[in-house]
Amino acid sequence: MSVAFAPGDAGAVFGVAGVQMSVSAFDDNVERMGAYMKHIRTRFPWVRMVLFSELAPLGPRHAKAEPLPGPTETRLCALARETGLWLIPGSLFEKVAGPAGELVYNTTPVIDPQGLVVTRFRKLFPFRPYERNVAGGKGFCVFDVPGAGRFGVSICYDMWFPETTRTLVAMGAEVILHPTMTDTIDRDVELSIARASAVTNQVYFFDVNGVGDGGVGRSIICDPSGYVLHQADGGAEIMPIEIDFVRLRRERERGLRSNLGQPLKSFRDRECEFEVYRRDSGVDAYLHTLGALTKPD
Repeated sequence: MSVAFAPGDAGAVFGVAGVQMSVSAFDDNVERMGAYMKHIRTRFPWVRMVLFSELAPLGPRHAKAEPLPGPTETRLCALARETGLWLIPGSLFEKVAGPAGELVYNTTPVIDPQGLVVTRFRKLFPFRPYERNVAGGKGFCVFDVPGAGRFGVSICYDMWFPETTRTLVAMGAEVILHPTMTDTIDRDVELSIARASAVTNQVYFFDVNGVGDGGVGRSIICDPSGYVLHQADGGAEIMPIEIDFVRLRRERERGLRSNLGQPLKSFRDRECEFEVYRRDSGVDAYLHTLGALTKPD
């Protein structure tokens, strides 16, 4: 299990590999994920964590939803244990029985190198109105890697709401792990959002998309100063990146890009309050004139 983390405990660098993999909507993808993990373990022995795209294990079909823990998660835990890697396997559709009937969530398990599920995160913002019959989660997810740092998890459309990344960073996240499944023409917009999220929150941002039935690729990894460390094309690709926690903490202390802006401290020390976040404030009255959240005819 993860342990409590203090910044002074961490080492200088930590290797994370994003995997932009071809995802099938019809076939099981877990065996292919395992092949990537075994290859990464041999080819890049300094990598300690692997991140796949949203819904990578079973693809984007609600009919494949499983309870968690469940059989697919158990197989993923075995892969993490076999390879000795931290595994963020994208996400799975999670089936939950409730008093009002069955719910389906889009859920990311976080699995440690011993094959234990440290935590799970349910996507906060399903892509409505297109992502139908998927419930939104309510909790935020951060976890600690002993000897490294604190990581936060969000999924796909969550990124479009800057409050999600801001909250994770306020909870201490230094790296955002963001599996996505974007197969639409707005991928270029998401590249900008990922970069802006990284620099405004002084955080590493791993936005890993799939290919095939899992997206159009073009994954992007950005550092806390807003530099693009890597941007993939449209094919399958392994993206190993070293996270420099010492540099990240120095920039949060002194300012990004050689002692420039300190946005986290400025946000902390703000004079203003944001009344729009109080649902009873009335400030958001205009938003209630926009009509229902429905698919256009």
